[in-house]
Amino acid sequence: MQSRITGTTMPVLEFALEPNESIISEAGELSWMGNSIQMTTHTQFGGGGGLFGVLKRVAGGGSIFMTEYRAIGAAGELAFATKLPGHIVPVEVSAGHEYLIHRHGFLCGTPQIQIGLGFQQSLGAGIFGGSGFVLQRVSGQGTFWLELSGELVMRDLQPGETLRVHPGHVGAFQASVSFNITTVPGIKNLIFGGDGIFLAALTGPGRIWLQTLPISKLAHALAEYMPHQARTETVQGGVVGGIVGSILDQMK
Repeated sequence: MQSRITGTTMPVLEFALEPNESIISEAGELSWMGNSIQMTTHTQFGGGGGLFGVLKRVAGGGSIFMTEYRAIGAAGELAFATKLPGHIVPVEVSAGHEYLIHRHGFLCGTPQIQIGLGFQQSLGAGIFGGSGFVLQRVSGQGTFWLELSGELVMRDLQPGETLRVHPGHVGAFQASVSFNITTVPGIKNLIFGGDGIFLAALTGPGRIWLQTLPISKLAHALAEYMPHQARTETVQGGVVGGIVGSILDQMK
């Protein structure tokens, strides 16, 4: 199996598969493939606790279906492109070297890679598509390709070193990194800061990958240019209403 990443702003991952070699991805990720590639779509029960793990992954916004692309009878080409401007990063996985990645981060992987729900926490209605903040756990043995939006910033955290990050900028991190969601300190920062009310705290040791173009922030920036119904004011009441309204705006 050979692979290469071509392009810059909107890169594509291309494979040259030998007969009987295969790649897996979540359903709907394919860009193009040769005549010798056979698609088989099935449910994945590995890496997430059997059927219960699959149901948890679906509840967190993931897909119940995985697609295997296998070269049958002859070598074949296969390609996966990014959905947004960004980067594609190959990551090696083995026992003791697992990763947590953002919910849209898994582009594809070798057959022994397993995807499960790694973390899910509700952050209020409307945030991250209404399903809260979700991370997928990547385990097994082999290579997977990580899709990150915007520019890539990689940091190696020392033991005990903590970096607080807007949740949308969390691309991936090694399972050795401790992770939790915290709120922005201070009532003034909470109401008037403009940076949201939640932060992800990542504590080393381990490597983290940060992305500069969170899908949630891109959607927010585009929203004012999209046709929509007039917003209905649901909170009134002078100063108190204004404070509560500001908090609700931060949660959208």
